Amino acid sequence: MHRIALFLLLLATSILAHATQVFQQPKNFLQQTFPKGVPEPEVVWIIGDIKKDVTKIMGHDLDQLRVRYWMKHGRSAWILEEIGKEKPITTGIVVNKGKIEQIEVLIYRESRGWEVHYGFFTNQFKGAELGADSQLDRPIDNISGATLSVNALTKLARLALYLSNHVAP
Repeated sequence: MHRIALFLLLLATSILAHATQVFQQPKNFLQQTFPKGVPEPEVVWIIGDIKKDVTKIMGHDLDQLRVRYWMKHGRSAWILEEIGKEKPITTGIVVNKGKIEQIEVLIYRESRGWEVHYGFFTNQFKGAELGADSQLDRPIDNISGATLSVNALTKLARLALYLSNHVAP
């Protein structure tokens, strides 16, 4: 009887370890970012030189022809996804005057590496901007066991900054 209970406990733990973790719904992220009203979404087309640059930043084709964003008073919000190891990580990024104001992991689908959603990690991005060769102007510390998730968020931060530079008024 104890073996069955232990097996069921391990099975439940395994299933929960692979469950999607929703830290914040994208619409709530936008409402938090724009408390006086979320602007209508706009799009940036991923074509021509932008496509080449985006592919270089991400290390692969984006597999999207356009990316949606929201902008008000020069502040832009981006909801972007990148695969960590196997599944997409949905991230909300706010860019203001060419610098990251905020980055939040909204939905995390991987079985490990979820520590990237904590403030101790995401706060490293605050104030970051693009430097030479579309790299961040500062190093981002890794989290042991979460390297692929760290890399995914770093790429998304670079992508948001790059795209924001192309749509900023």
